[in-house]
Amino acid sequence: MAVYSVIIGSGKYIPDVVIKNEDFLKKSFINEKGEKIPKTNEEIIRKFQEITDIQERRYLKPEYNTSDMGYFAAKEAIETAKIDPETIDYIIFAHNFGDILHNNQKSDLVPALASRAKHMLKIQNPDCVAYDLPFGCPGWVQGIIQADYYIKSGDAKRVLVIGAENLSRIADPHDIDSMIYSDGAGAVIVEARESDKPIGIICHKTRSDTYSEAHFLKMDISYYPEYEDNTLFMKMNGRKLYEYALNTVPGLVAETIKKAGISIHDIKKVLIHQANAKMDEAIIQRVFKIFGLEAMDSKSIMPMTISKLGNNSVATVPILYDMIIRGEMPDHSIHSGDYLVFASVGAGMNVNAFVYRVP
Repeated sequence: MAVYSVIIGSGKYIPDVVIKNEDFLKKSFINEKGEKIPKTNEEIIRKFQEITDIQERRYLKPEYNTSDMGYFAAKEAIETAKIDPETIDYIIFAHNFGDILHNNQKSDLVPALASRAKHMLKIQNPDCVAYDLPFGCPGWVQGIIQADYYIKSGDAKRVLVIGAENLSRIADPHDIDSMIYSDGAGAVIVEARESDKPIGIICHKTRSDTYSEAHFLKMDISYYPEYEDNTLFMKMNGRKLYEYALNTVPGLVAETIKKAGISIHDIKKVLIHQANAKMDEAIIQRVFKIFGLEAMDSKSIMPMTISKLGNNSVATVPILYDMIIRGEMPDHSIHSGDYLVFASVGAGMNVNAFVYRVP
């Protein structure tokens, strides 16, 4: 009987504040040269929605922070798993900016958000190790991969993996890309389980490209030349990021499927990070092509949340999983024996994926 890593509970937190595209009509959009973009906001927003498919996104209320969202999602995951939180061996909290107050954009990283979550969960066990994982948007997927290593080594029986991000407070309000960003959190409990057949996490793969790709996503000052201070905001080179994702994600996903020893036809769902609907569609079609398949309808295999939830970074994939498990996406379901692919791409630049067989 081999030991496998199995998800036994999940939870999420989706903020209540809904920000629609029309809420950006009065914004002053500035390009990287500090010049006002020579298009009407109506044109800008229409083109933005056409490319990304984002219609609305969620923002966190002022009284909450990233660690609060992580705690809410973690508490729900623990309740779903029906476990004693004192039996958790590790808490891995994936994020990139720490806690950010609604009126102060400086990142607060001490203590670690994982420590804050453990404190709010009232876990007293000192052998429950809590630490943060900043790994760009692929952070939560990488946290699952680390949890699998701990479990396979025998060092852990249960691991809580949280992904939470508050992008609305780190976005330049004068940057078109600010319309992409959203807030949220997702969490799962991963548990060691013995089985005479492969279940849970079957295999995984990660790559990091930094030689010329390290600064496709970076921190920089506002595009607005008269901004009141030197506050740093998240900035991205959208074109380079798009090209990078198309050139790396399909191959890595295909390699992970092959590493699992299964066929593309065995995959029931691909749960992928979502920053741009057209990009994700191009990625999945390239995966099909690698396996010698013609263009296929991806709607049944690649569930999408971006139109209503936007890009909430490390929270995207765990929220997506939890929504399907809870029957909140009517066109999608997961059943015992199904093979799933979890994948992400983001700052670093980093790409990762794992194949999971539902017990």
